[in-house]
Amino acid sequence: MLRRLAAVPLILIALLLIAMYSTQVPYAGFRQPVYVDIPRGTGSRGIAALLERNGVIRYRWQFLLARVLRPRVTLQAGEYLFEQPASPWRVLERLAYGDVFYHELVVHEGDNTFDIAAALEAQGILPAAAFLEASRDASLVRDLDPGAPSLEGYLFPDTYWVTRRTTPARLCRMMTGRFRRAWRELGSPKAGIHDTVTLASLVEEEAKLPQERPLIASVFLNRLRAGVALQCDPTAIYAALLEARYRGAIHRSDLDRRQAYNTYQYPGLPPGPIANPGLASLRAALHPAQTDYLYFVLRADGSASHQFSSNLAEHTRAVQEYRRELHNQAQQAHGAARVR
Repeated sequence: MLRRLAAVPLILIALLLIAMYSTQVPYAGFRQPVYVDIPRGTGSRGIAALLERNGVIRYRWQFLLARVLRPRVTLQAGEYLFEQPASPWRVLERLAYGDVFYHELVVHEGDNTFDIAAALEAQGILPAAAFLEASRDASLVRDLDPGAPSLEGYLFPDTYWVTRRTTPARLCRMMTGRFRRAWRELGSPKAGIHDTVTLASLVEEEAKLPQERPLIASVFLNRLRAGVALQCDPTAIYAALLEARYRGAIHRSDLDRRQAYNTYQYPGLPPGPIANPGLASLRAALHPAQTDYLYFVLRADGSASHQFSSNLAEHTRAVQEYRRELHNQAQQAHGAARVR
């Protein structure tokens, strides 16, 4: 009897060692990558239950045992992605470190709110409609631009790390905060920020080459001084986007549409930015080249450069040359296709 009683502690120790060893054994009860969202304020028992339910650990007691052995660590709320087998101990370490899953959202120079919304929805981060609604609230930049019709132009191009818990309002705050830092990098110029950002957005949409940004800015400013309509194609496209009628290409009907953003129909700058310009375009709007150019047209040689002109006769010749070159290229392509 005494021998049996003496053996009990040994058995308990052996069971404890086995249990402790099991916290080091990798496990995966899932076939596809699984996301586990741990709400803020969830206790250790609730976390263990979530992990067991999603197949991240075999038994919840394994995680709780590991937790007992690491009582001082703070487990971080958030969304975690599990793709490979992991031991309960390793899972605990990830939660203690706060290894939350982040989506990489890349906002390119010249992206507008519709582009950003589409990217968010495509990546499963946020519904496009929810982001568009948040971007229409200009209160985040009212101190900078009291006349801003929306956050367009102030959602600075950069790479953002967001979770599926990130709200549209929070994301907009992150992006406008990044704009504020960029504006400070430019020296927080006293020039009217509304017109500067609006002009920069036009430059961003039209410029293909970095060195041409100041030249294109000069064209728009010269036309404004001369009282000539800007006739900027991207503004007609943006007007169509605002009315949910853009068909992937610009049409004559888009140019003829009486919409406030369409600079073919209304003189001066549009009511606000049509895209989110980067630092270089903002700098070009603040420091344009000194030229007498009033026109530009894309060259057809594939260089992405523009032909700049100071008068209508020069511009007409440049446009004719552009169309002639496109026609020649089309004929050559047609002839090559027939040979094949």
